[in-house]
Amino acid sequence: MSTAAALPPKSVGTAYLFMLFSLVGVCGIQHFYLGKIGRGILWLLTVGLFGIGTIVDIFTLPSQTKTINARRAVGIG
Repeated sequence: MSTAAALPPKSVGTAYLFMLFSLVGVCGIQHFYLGKIGRGILWLLTVGLFGIGTIVDIFTLPSQTKTINARRAVGIG
């Protein structure tokens, strides 16, 4: 039985930088960075869920990153 190795954590600051430099979040690069490929594609196709999803991301990126980092710490994701 092998245990999964912990993956390095993602940075909230880096996620915000990707959001800022990807046309203020409408490209969804921050989601690709966090490993949320499906959501990143959705953001690309809908211009950040018509802007509403981008506004939500401004406030929820820290908790999204925390969740991803918790999963990565146990070797998931």
